[in-house]
Amino acid sequence: MKYNSLGRTEISVSEICLGTMTWGSQNSEADAHAQMDYAVEKGVNFFDTAELYPTTPVSAATQGRTEDYIGSWFKKTGKRGDIVLATKVAGRGRDYIRGGEGADAKNIRLALEASLARLKTDYIDLYQIHWPNRGHFHFRQNWSYNPFNQDRNETVANMLDILETLGALVKEGKIRAIGLSNETTWGIQKYLTLSEQKSLPRVASVQNEYNLLYRHFDLDLAELSHHEDVGLLAYSPLAGGILSGKYVDGARPKGSRGSINPDIGGRLQPLQEPATRAYLEIAATYGLDPAAMALAFCLSRPFMASAIIGATSMEQLKIDIGAADITLSNEILAEIAKVYRQYPLTL
Repeated sequence: MKYNSLGRTEISVSEICLGTMTWGSQNSEADAHAQMDYAVEKGVNFFDTAELYPTTPVSAATQGRTEDYIGSWFKKTGKRGDIVLATKVAGRGRDYIRGGEGADAKNIRLALEASLARLKTDYIDLYQIHWPNRGHFHFRQNWSYNPFNQDRNETVANMLDILETLGALVKEGKIRAIGLSNETTWGIQKYLTLSEQKSLPRVASVQNEYNLLYRHFDLDLAELSHHEDVGLLAYSPLAGGILSGKYVDGARPKGSRGSINPDIGGRLQPLQEPATRAYLEIAATYGLDPAAMALAFCLSRPFMASAIIGATSMEQLKIDIGAADITLSNEILAEIAKVYRQYPLTL
């Protein structure tokens, strides 16, 4: 397992991050504990969660349960100090999470205290804004994205309010570093500029979607990542499981995300199938598990701080973590590049 620095902090994270969003809906507490045990045994030191989790489906009845499971594992094992723990505060729009008010001074403090209690810890290593209050193009919203209805002054004031609150929490010892999620290039840079102007904590990472079928980060976000040392924490590196090949020809394996969420958050639609088949063919040609190949590709990217895996079975987890031992040859990377040129945007 390789380890990368988280931004300009002194925090070192495994290049594979254990994602947790199925714990509490698709996975039981015992499943979650078994996954954490195995991941740590294999060198994973980085867990990512959120106050929103679990998902599939997202619900008021289960919200916060994932953090509960992590907290009970910390209590049982005493391994809190061995783990870099990341969680997130929800943005606007979930009415069952503090009325859907989103991230601001009041709600960040309320969210953090609730997360700390569930996680049975007194600090978070990486605290992230799950999505911007102002709106964004992630979660398949790129087709209707319209930044022109945003109020510039209101947006910047909210960003500064967030940074000042996080800065105070860093001083209080409740947060070590801060990150963003589902952000744009402008949004990340604006946070960086404000932090420099006001001597506030610097954004260390951004958690955005990245996979063989969705590579928006390759462009201006990659440039920002390089110059500003804001590494990518890639979520959905298997495109919700699509790149494993399990959904080809309309298949919906029992218990899979696609059997519960029919379009997997808008990803499972006809345009992705030709590209998915092409990547499956490359994996078969070179004797690779398609999920492992897809993850190994993510790990090859120079801006990648960590790829966030999510598994509902131990078999899947072993394949995913095993991707850290795979180095794709230049020949395989060239074949992947050919497919990407043919199918540049499929989700």
